[in-house]
Amino acid sequence: MSLIRLENVSKIYKTGKVDFPALKEISFSIDKGEFLSIAGPSGSGKTTILNIIGCLDKPSDGTLFLNDTDISSKNSNELANIRRYNIGFIFQTFNLIPILTAFENVEFPLILKGNMKQKDRKLLVEEILTEVGLKDFMFRKPSEMSGGQQQRVAIARALIKQPKMILADEPTANLDSKNGKEILQLMLQMNKRTNTTFIFSTHDRMVMDFALRIITLKDGQIHRDDKRR
Repeated sequence: MSLIRLENVSKIYKTGKVDFPALKEISFSIDKGEFLSIAGPSGSGKTTILNIIGCLDKPSDGTLFLNDTDISSKNSNELANIRRYNIGFIFQTFNLIPILTAFENVEFPLILKGNMKQKDRKLLVEEILTEVGLKDFMFRKPSEMSGGQQQRVAIARALIKQPKMILADEPTANLDSKNGKEILQLMLQMNKRTNTTFIFSTHDRMVMDFALRIITLKDGQIHRDDKRR
Protein backbone atom coordinates (compact mmCIF):
# COMPACT_ATOMS: atom_id res chain seq x y z
CA MET A 1 0.00 0.00 0.00
CA SER A 2 1.39 3.39 -1.00
CA LEU A 3 1.61 6.27 1.46
CA ILE A 4 0.70 8.93 -1.12
CA ARG A 5 -0.97 8.44 -4.48
CA LEU A 6 -1.89 11.03 -7.09
CA GLU A 7 -4.30 10.04 -9.84
CA ASN A 8 -4.68 12.36 -12.84
CA VAL A 9 -4.06 15.43 -10.70
CA SER A 10 -4.31 18.78 -12.47
CA LYS A 11 -3.98 22.27 -11.06
CA ILE A 12 -5.14 25.39 -12.85
CA TYR A 13 -4.42 28.87 -11.53
CA LYS A 14 -6.56 31.75 -12.72
CA THR A 15 -4.68 34.98 -13.42
CA GLY A 16 -7.30 37.50 -14.42
CA LYS A 17 -9.11 36.06 -17.43
CA VAL A 18 -6.31 33.63 -18.23
CA ASP A 19 -6.10 30.04 -16.95
CA PHE A 20 -2.58 28.78 -16.23
CA PRO A 21 -2.22 24.97 -16.04
CA ALA A 22 0.50 24.34 -13.43
CA LEU A 23 -0.06 20.55 -13.44
CA LYS A 24 -1.51 18.40 -16.21
CA GLU A 25 -2.96 15.01 -15.21
CA ILE A 26 -0.07 13.93 -12.96
CA SER A 27 -0.13 10.35 -11.65
CA PHE A 28 2.40 8.65 -9.37
CA SER A 29 2.66 7.03 -5.93
CA ILE A 30 5.13 7.30 -3.06
CA ASP A 31 5.79 4.46 -0.63
CA LYS A 32 6.53 4.78 3.05
CA GLY A 33 10.23 5.38 3.76
CA GLU A 34 11.15 6.85 0.36
CA PHE A 35 13.80 9.59 0.07
CA LEU A 36 12.55 11.36 -3.01
CA SER A 37 13.23 14.55 -4.94
CA ILE A 38 10.74 16.33 -7.18
CA ALA A 39 12.97 18.24 -9.57
CA GLY A 40 12.63 20.57 -12.51
CA PRO A 41 13.16 24.17 -13.60
CA SER A 42 11.20 27.11 -12.20
CA GLY A 43 7.60 26.93 -13.35
CA SER A 44 7.64 23.17 -13.92
CA GLY A 45 5.09 22.53 -11.15
CA LYS A 46 7.27 21.01 -8.42
CA THR A 47 6.21 23.42 -5.64
CA THR A 48 2.56 23.00 -6.67
CA ILE A 49 2.87 19.22 -6.22
CA LEU A 50 4.50 19.69 -2.82
CA ASN A 51 1.68 22.01 -1.74
CA ILE A 52 -0.97 19.52 -2.85
CA ILE A 53 0.74 16.56 -1.14
CA GLY A 54 1.14 18.74 1.97
CA CYS A 55 -2.59 19.58 2.00
CA LEU A 56 -1.79 23.29 1.61
CA ASP A 57 -3.60 23.38 -1.74
CA LYS A 58 -6.23 21.30 -3.52
CA PRO A 59 -6.16 19.81 -7.02
CA SER A 60 -8.40 21.44 -9.62
CA ASP A 61 -9.06 17.93 -10.90
CA GLY A 62 -7.96 14.40 -10.04
CA THR A 63 -7.58 12.60 -6.74
CA LEU A 64 -5.06 12.61 -3.88
CA PHE A 65 -4.90 9.59 -1.60
CA LEU A 66 -3.20 9.30 1.80
CA ASN A 67 -2.96 5.67 2.94
CA ASP A 68 -5.56 4.79 0.28
CA THR A 69 -8.03 7.35 1.68
CA ASP A 70 -9.25 10.02 -0.72
CA ILE A 71 -8.46 13.37 0.89
CA SER A 72 -9.07 15.54 -2.20
CA SER A 73 -12.46 16.81 -1.05
CA LYS A 74 -11.64 17.43 2.61
CA ASN A 75 -12.48 20.88 3.99
CA SER A 76 -9.88 23.27 5.41
CA ASN A 77 -10.32 22.10 9.02
CA GLU A 78 -9.98 18.46 8.02
CA LEU A 79 -6.87 19.24 5.97
CA ALA A 80 -5.38 21.13 8.93
CA ASN A 81 -5.82 18.03 11.09
CA ILE A 82 -4.19 15.86 8.42
CA ARG A 83 -1.20 18.22 8.37
CA ARG A 84 -1.02 18.33 12.17
CA TYR A 85 -0.81 14.58 12.62
CA ASN A 86 0.79 13.32 9.40
CA ILE A 87 3.08 15.93 7.83
CA GLY A 88 6.20 17.82 8.87
CA PHE A 89 7.47 20.81 6.88
CA ILE A 90 11.00 22.12 6.34
CA PHE A 91 11.27 25.49 4.59
CA GLN A 92 14.21 27.11 2.81
CA THR A 93 13.84 30.20 5.05
CA PHE A 94 13.69 28.00 8.20
CA ASN A 95 10.44 29.69 9.42
CA LEU A 96 11.44 29.54 13.08
CA ILE A 97 9.64 31.75 15.59
CA PRO A 98 12.27 34.42 16.35
CA ILE A 99 11.28 35.11 19.97
CA LEU A 100 11.45 31.42 20.93
CA THR A 101 14.55 29.38 21.72
CA ALA A 102 15.50 26.28 19.73
CA PHE A 103 13.94 24.18 22.50
CA GLU A 104 10.68 26.16 22.41
CA ASN A 105 10.49 26.08 18.60
CA VAL A 106 10.79 22.30 18.59
CA GLU A 107 8.38 21.89 21.51
CA PHE A 108 5.69 24.05 19.90
CA PRO A 109 4.20 21.35 17.56
CA LEU A 110 3.82 19.02 20.56
CA ILE A 111 1.94 21.72 22.46
CA LEU A 112 -0.39 22.19 19.47
CA LYS A 113 -0.85 18.44 19.12
CA GLY A 114 -1.72 18.14 22.82
CA ASN A 115 -2.07 14.99 24.94
CA MET A 116 1.51 15.01 26.26
CA LYS A 117 2.73 15.96 29.71
CA GLN A 118 5.31 18.73 30.01
CA LYS A 119 7.87 16.33 31.49
CA ASP A 120 7.49 13.95 28.53
CA ARG A 121 7.70 16.83 26.05
CA LYS A 122 10.94 18.02 27.67
CA LEU A 123 12.58 14.60 27.39
CA LEU A 124 11.53 14.18 23.76
CA VAL A 125 12.70 17.67 22.71
CA GLU A 126 16.06 17.26 24.45
CA GLU A 127 16.53 13.86 22.79
CA ILE A 128 15.86 15.04 19.25
CA LEU A 129 17.88 18.27 19.59
CA THR A 130 20.80 16.18 20.81
CA GLU A 131 20.33 13.83 17.87
CA VAL A 132 20.55 16.69 15.35
CA GLY A 133 23.72 17.98 17.02
CA LEU A 134 22.29 20.91 19.00
CA LYS A 135 22.70 19.71 22.57
CA ASP A 136 24.64 22.87 23.48
CA PHE A 137 22.36 25.25 21.56
CA MET A 138 18.94 24.35 22.95
CA PHE A 139 18.32 27.66 24.62
CA ARG A 140 19.60 29.96 21.91
CA LYS A 141 17.21 31.97 19.77
CA PRO A 142 17.39 31.77 15.96
CA SER A 143 19.28 35.07 15.73
CA GLU A 144 22.03 33.52 17.85
CA MET A 145 22.52 30.53 15.53
CA SER A 146 24.02 29.98 12.08
CA GLY A 147 21.90 29.07 9.06
CA GLY A 148 22.93 25.43 9.33
CA GLN A 149 21.99 25.34 13.01
CA GLN A 150 18.63 26.94 12.30
CA GLN A 151 17.90 24.34 9.63
CA ARG A 152 18.77 21.60 12.14
CA VAL A 153 16.18 23.13 14.49
CA ALA A 154 13.68 23.09 11.61
CA ILE A 155 14.43 19.39 10.99
CA ALA A 156 13.98 18.58 14.68
CA ARG A 157 10.71 20.54 14.73
CA ALA A 158 9.44 18.63 11.68
CA LEU A 159 10.37 15.23 13.15
CA ILE A 160 9.25 15.80 16.75
CA LYS A 161 5.63 14.79 16.18
CA GLN A 162 6.70 11.61 14.34
CA PRO A 163 4.91 12.40 11.07
CA LYS A 164 4.37 9.97 8.22
CA MET A 165 6.26 12.27 5.87
CA ILE A 166 8.51 15.33 5.78
CA LEU A 167 8.11 17.84 2.95
CA ALA A 168 11.12 20.08 2.27
CA ASP A 169 10.95 22.97 -0.21
CA GLU A 170 14.48 23.86 -1.39
CA PRO A 171 15.98 22.94 2.03
CA THR A 172 19.56 23.88 1.04
CA ALA A 173 18.78 27.15 -0.76
CA ASN A 174 20.05 29.40 2.04
CA LEU A 175 23.01 27.22 3.06
CA ASP A 176 26.57 27.03 1.79
CA SER A 177 27.65 23.74 0.21
CA LYS A 178 29.27 22.39 3.41
CA ASN A 179 26.22 23.02 5.58
CA GLY A 180 23.90 21.87 2.80
CA LYS A 181 25.70 18.53 2.55
CA GLU A 182 25.65 18.07 6.35
CA ILE A 183 21.89 18.80 6.44
CA LEU A 184 21.20 16.28 3.66
CA GLN A 185 23.32 13.65 5.39
CA LEU A 186 21.38 14.28 8.59
CA MET A 187 18.01 13.93 6.84
CA LEU A 188 19.11 10.72 5.09
CA GLN A 189 20.23 9.36 8.46
CA MET A 190 16.83 10.23 9.98
CA ASN A 191 15.07 8.64 7.01
CA LYS A 192 16.95 5.38 7.52
CA ARG A 193 16.49 5.36 11.29
CA THR A 194 12.80 6.28 11.49
CA ASN A 195 11.57 5.15 8.03
CA THR A 196 9.95 8.57 7.67
CA THR A 197 9.24 9.51 4.05
CA PHE A 198 11.17 12.58 2.84
CA ILE A 199 9.97 14.49 -0.22
CA PHE A 200 12.03 17.41 -1.57
CA SER A 201 11.16 20.08 -4.09
CA THR A 202 14.42 21.31 -5.59
CA HIS A 203 16.56 22.25 -8.54
CA ASP A 204 19.76 21.85 -6.46
CA ARG A 205 21.99 19.16 -7.97
CA MET A 206 23.38 18.26 -4.53
CA VAL A 207 19.89 17.43 -3.23
CA MET A 208 19.23 15.31 -6.31
CA ASP A 209 22.52 13.46 -5.79
CA PHE A 210 21.33 12.40 -2.33
CA ALA A 211 17.82 11.41 -3.46
CA LEU A 212 17.08 7.71 -3.95
CA ARG A 213 14.33 8.56 -6.44
CA ILE A 214 13.96 11.60 -8.69
CA ILE A 215 10.71 12.64 -10.36
CA THR A 216 11.56 15.26 -12.97
CA LEU A 217 8.85 17.64 -14.16
CA LYS A 218 8.66 19.64 -17.34
CA ASP A 219 5.80 22.01 -18.20
CA GLY A 220 3.52 20.56 -15.53
CA GLN A 221 3.99 16.93 -16.54
CA ILE A 222 6.25 14.06 -15.46
CA HIS A 223 9.25 13.97 -17.75
CA ARG A 224 11.17 11.19 -15.96
CA ASP A 225 10.81 9.00 -12.88
CA ASP A 226 14.16 7.46 -11.88
CA LYS A 227 14.85 5.16 -8.93
CA ARG A 228 18.54 5.39 -8.12
CA ARG A 229 18.90 2.32 -5.91
